[in-house]
Formats: sequence, structure tokens, C-alpha cells
Amino acid sequence: MNECLMCFTRFAAQLNYRELFLFRKNTPQYICSNCKNKFHKLTKDGCQNCSKSLIKAEKICKDCHYWQKCYQGKIIKNISLYRYNAAFHDLMVQYKRYGDYEMRRVLQALIYKIPKADLYVPLPSSPSHLKIRGYDTITSIYCELVELTNLLEKSDHEAPQGEKNKRERLETKQTFSVKEDYFFKRKPQKILLLDDIYTTGRTIYHARDAILKAFPSCDIQSFTIAR
Repeated sequence: MNECLMCFTRFAAQLNYRELFLFRKNTPQYICSNCKNKFHKLTKDGCQNCSKSLIKAEKICKDCHYWQKCYQGKIIKNISLYRYNAAFHDLMVQYKRYGDYEMRRVLQALIYKIPKADLYVPLPSSPSHLKIRGYDTITSIYCELVELTNLLEKSDHEAPQGEKNKRERLETKQTFSVKEDYFFKRKPQKILLLDDIYTTGRTIYHARDAILKAFPSCDIQSFTIAR
């Protein structure tokens, strides 16, 4: 029996036939089916660029229209898995604001696919947030799922994105830079930026801008758990 990290009820683990066939032990399960059903998967009918749910019969959301104008059509292809709803909000408050490190297990359990790439680059925490929490929120989610390349570093010049309204988010100044000590014998062709939530896209685009200075011909896409 497993115990759900969200509601603390005990539940029987679902049988993983792939692991059974390969004679592996089933991986631990950290969220019950009732809690998992509170997270709503995004459908293929969303924005073709960022996965956002669309009410009207549109192909591109307003945020992506904005970035098209800013970047002359060179917008990022982002894949998100879930709609940012009340359940996801509560989970992130527990994980980030209250520093509940175990909630990374729930976020890992929600991820059922990650696109292939040459490099997986997590968006780093600022030094002040890292000092307060004691862990990097994004690296902690993905480090057990894919091999990470910590290519970026973040300055402390800006207030947290969660404390800003939409206009303030879009006006956020660049805080990312590529670490100077990174050297690759073979330049990567595709880099996948990893984050938890895609809100306006400002953070993702800043990260891409920083990397493009070092790898101007690289295909940079992004992946987030929620949109």
C-alpha cells in the first residue's frame, strides 16, 4: 500500500505491466487516482504554439500573437501537459511557497512524456530563492527523469513572477545568462527548456534569448507541466 502525498490516504499501487514484463520492481506511486483526477490534461485543440486551452476556434492564443510581433514570427514551440487550475495552484503553493520538497514527487508523477532533445536545460532559481528554499524547484522535478545540463544562471534583480500581474510579467527584464564555463565538443542541435508553469511566456523567451547568444543556430523549444 502507498500513501498519497496530497490527501494522505492509503491506496493500492496500480500494476505497471511494462515493469512487470521487464522483471523490474514497480516504481513507488505518490498520488492516488482521486487526487490525480483533479489535474486536467490539455487537449490537442489548444494553441498550436504553447498548448493553452482556447475557447474560440483559434489556432494561436493572444500571448503567442504578442510574441509573434515581438520576435517577428520566431516564436517558441512549447508543450504543456495540464491546464493550470485550482488543484495545480494549490500544489505549487505547497511546493514553492511553503517549501514542501516532497511535492516534487507529485509533479514527477504527473509527467507522462518529455520530448526528445540533445540538451535538457532547467530554468534555474535565483540565488536568493535557492538560499530560502534550500533546493532548486525545477531541477528537483526533472533531475530524476532526464539528464540535465545546468547551462543557465539567474540573477536576483527581479521580484518573483508569481507576485506580478500580467503587464508586470511582460515587462520583466532579462535575468538569465549562460554560464561561462560550459564547453561542448559538439554544438547541440535541439535544446529543450524545462519549467513548471507557462504563464505569459516571458520567462521562457528570456531563457531562449540568453542561449541564442551562445548557440545562435540551435532549435530551442520548451516543456512545462502546466499552462
